[in-house]
Amino acid sequence: MKENSVLEMRNISKSFPGVRALQNVDFTLCEGEIHALMGENGAGKSTLIKVLTGVYSKDSGEVYVKGHDNAVSIRSPQDAQNIGISTVYQEITLCPNLTVAENMYIGRTKNIYQNWKKMNADADKILNSLGIPASATQQLGNYSIAIQQMVAIARAVDMDCKVLILDEPTSSLDENEVEKLFGLMRDLKKRGVGIIFVTHFLDQVYEVCDKITVLRDGQLVGEYEIETLPRIKLVAKMLGKDMDDTADIQSEVEIYDDKGAEPVFEAEGLVSVAGIKPFDFYIRKGEVNGFTGLLGSGRSECVRAIFGADRVIGGKVKMHGKAVKINKTIQAMKNGIAYLPEDRKGDGIVGDLSVRENLVLALQVMKGFFKPFSKAQAYKFADEYIKLLDIKTASADTPIKSLSGGNQQKVIVARWLLTNPEYLILDEPTRGIDVGTKVDIQKLVLKLASEGKSVTFISSETDEMLRTCSRLIVMRDRKVVGELTGEDLNQNKVMSTIAGGGQ
Repeated sequence: MKENSVLEMRNISKSFPGVRALQNVDFTLCEGEIHALMGENGAGKSTLIKVLTGVYSKDSGEVYVKGHDNAVSIRSPQDAQNIGISTVYQEITLCPNLTVAENMYIGRTKNIYQNWKKMNADADKILNSLGIPASATQQLGNYSIAIQQMVAIARAVDMDCKVLILDEPTSSLDENEVEKLFGLMRDLKKRGVGIIFVTHFLDQVYEVCDKITVLRDGQLVGEYEIETLPRIKLVAKMLGKDMDDTADIQSEVEIYDDKGAEPVFEAEGLVSVAGIKPFDFYIRKGEVNGFTGLLGSGRSECVRAIFGADRVIGGKVKMHGKAVKINKTIQAMKNGIAYLPEDRKGDGIVGDLSVRENLVLALQVMKGFFKPFSKAQAYKFADEYIKLLDIKTASADTPIKSLSGGNQQKVIVARWLLTNPEYLILDEPTRGIDVGTKVDIQKLVLKLASEGKSVTFISSETDEMLRTCSRLIVMRDRKVVGELTGEDLNQNKVMSTIAGGGQ
């Protein structure tokens, strides 16, 4: 191991059935260093962290930790903890009904009888030394999420951790709370703790980190000093595009002329409980637009606010120039808005129901469950849309869970088309499906637009967005930072807008 290294991972590989999650990945963490681990969805960040913390066993490679002469064996989270590796997850894993001190010492006491007075005094001492505004005897649930995060960090620090992993710790925090957390991270850095910071927020990385390691498709792209990697280069490395070599990709979409056309949908100052900054948005008849940005930038949260899938807490909404109220999904549906969610399995399909039952579900909700469709009607709808979208299924009665991912996606698209929406929102409709089906869905989007439907299309693949959309709303760190149309619809412009300041 290098002299100042606290952790070295060498040639780490991990495979799952049909997926090579990590291929010979190296990672080095030094004492008193805040090191960002970055990459898009499926890059391998979570797998690397889970190998390091003993949740997954690695297929090959070595892990070295300071204080150990040889490579260490980490078979469980307890093993990781024993050698000084602690993790604080995005979701609070403490017990809100217990006191702060009880949370800090839970599972760590050796004796049956606990000296409560000493435990509370020790806890207060640690909290004070780290500047955490919490009392040992107070119930944890009385404090904000930020303070609860800090208590989890205090617990980790008191266990004498050498390596602290912070997995998306800021995703539920406001700006003031983030500052408090960063203050604590800087304090730990001075004490020599090595911190692995997993996040999607570019601004935060450049504010608090010393180094960045980028993963893509399970492989190491590289390790960089923060000063030597401008934001735009980081975006390019995460997306797998080289700014200098990337030829501008011209959209295959005809330039959309929206002058004079009235917006189908408008939003002003729209904001939801999901933590996005208030945004303005409109879409016109026959237009295909999209939200783009890195994973975690707030793309999905914006469209969920439009559809009322997350509770809206501010802003005004109009349909065809008239003010409407959309606080619930049923209100959106009744106003002619349809939404295909990002999480196909969790929010889209009902696995045990048939293709036919899944297909008529949205229309049945609008009609009311006390007025069911006749069997003949349901079969007529199902047969029509199976044929229209070329859904590969043995019959309309086949359980949807037995279909491929691409065909499941087509069923959900069909479900919403059946409601005859004016405005269709497609969030990652092509993720995890084969190339042929991707092309089918892209063609369908353009066909719907030519028929006068308005479509918002979101994809992690920028090329796909450029081929499909005539206007892109660019997001970074949960706020809208730009809008691109016409000649600006190219790869370089998208990446430079995402990167924003610090070119």
